[in-house]
Amino acid sequence: MKYFSTRNFELRRSAAEAITEGIAPDGGLYLPEQFLPFPMEALAGMSQTEISVAVLSRLFDDFTEAELAEAVAASYDTAFENGDISPLSPVGDAYSMELWHGPTCAFKDVALSLLPRLLTMAAKKCGIADEICILTATSGDTGSAALSGFSGVPGTRIIVFYPDGGVSPAQKKQMVTCDGKNTAVCAVRGNFDDAQTGVKNIFATVTPAGNMRFSSANSINIGRLAPQIAYYFKSYRDLLNAGRISLGDPVNFVVPTGNFGDILAGYFAKQMGLPVGRLVCASNENNVLSDFFASGTYDRRRDFHLTSSPSMDILISSNLERLLCMLCGAEKTAEMMKSLKESGAYTLSEETRAALAKEFWAAWADDEETKAVIRRYYEKHHYLMDPHTAVGFAVYEKWLASDQANEAPTVILSTASPYKFSRTVLAALDLPASEDEFADMERLARETGTAIPAPLAAVARRPVVHTAICEVADMPAYVYGKTEEKEWAR
Repeated sequence: MKYFSTRNFELRRSAAEAITEGIAPDGGLYLPEQFLPFPMEALAGMSQTEISVAVLSRLFDDFTEAELAEAVAASYDTAFENGDISPLSPVGDAYSMELWHGPTCAFKDVALSLLPRLLTMAAKKCGIADEICILTATSGDTGSAALSGFSGVPGTRIIVFYPDGGVSPAQKKQMVTCDGKNTAVCAVRGNFDDAQTGVKNIFATVTPAGNMRFSSANSINIGRLAPQIAYYFKSYRDLLNAGRISLGDPVNFVVPTGNFGDILAGYFAKQMGLPVGRLVCASNENNVLSDFFASGTYDRRRDFHLTSSPSMDILISSNLERLLCMLCGAEKTAEMMKSLKESGAYTLSEETRAALAKEFWAAWADDEETKAVIRRYYEKHHYLMDPHTAVGFAVYEKWLASDQANEAPTVILSTASPYKFSRTVLAALDLPASEDEFADMERLARETGTAIPAPLAAVARRPVVHTAICEVADMPAYVYGKTEEKEWAR
């Protein structure tokens, strides 16, 4: 299986090379040349591990099934509560796929528990002896999950940038207390798009010191995106085994997303044979994606909003580039990405816009709608959700009221524990909050009779070890300086 750049079909790599590089030299993202079909007829009897291995082996043929099975088992067997990485919970007439039962209580754990093993295996396949330095920008959850996954992994280091003031207190505490000796965390005076653009520029302009090379843990890395495909198949298996559907019946998925990676994984699952009815893209007030699907124009020239769902506070949705390439080809995609960089916008042809409309539906919800959904679903179903998941449920309701809705079962992806955003959840339930995020967690637990996830309870007691902060323009110098250091002392 070869991987090509979304901006140049002639720029090709093996799967292992694509994983180790993270991003293509021309700035494009790696995309597989084909999607091999998943064995749907066997799905009902497959274990969670077998589903993940079946997905990964059809994308990464550099690895044997035995190697992948060992990596998946080592990543998931003890890291997730009750051994289930994506339990389904019925909520009204829909289903919530809870992706937050891992070590940092967010959906990013599913991929970032596995990526370090994929990356080290890939480096070995490529004969790479250099130390690999992971560069990551985060809007909240990727950073803590990546730090958790890579902390202490031999032959790797990781540098995480997050927007100063743009993540929740719990998200920040998870990152700045990570004490792995191969980890570095730096706040950026700017928003997530500034941090993400800064990381992409570092890939293009900075040569690390010594025997070191860069890679990425964001979903721009195909090794990060691929594991997310598996939980779409797993949720379908759960519905099959519950007797809710028969093999071949369509299922809709509502995905709260900012960078477009999680919903793109669902589109990839469909390309591999999963019977997906409609993919519903849910945005918050930074509604660049919902506007894009409505108008056919992607325009980042708009106000940036800090919302109660900060992991979605994004105006440049990097993974959309992969979808554009699949629909328009590399040459046209390169033109659109050039236009986005230079003018801040691009527009699809009517043909491409019509093709998108067959696969996706999109809408957005503001903070007031988000809080109302949290309160309503708790009062009606005693189901507690975080603000990102609430955006998904709010958009689900709008989709049901549209003329595009269908009769198929619908799964809403629940992307984070409500306890990562306890202050917002308390406010939504008309309960007083404090200035102490961890005291708020305890209040939320008492008031709702639910339990604080163990990883979040533990982080409250950890000391802060990362205090760096820099301007966006200083990110390259910060990274180069860190690569010059032989050891990162704690």
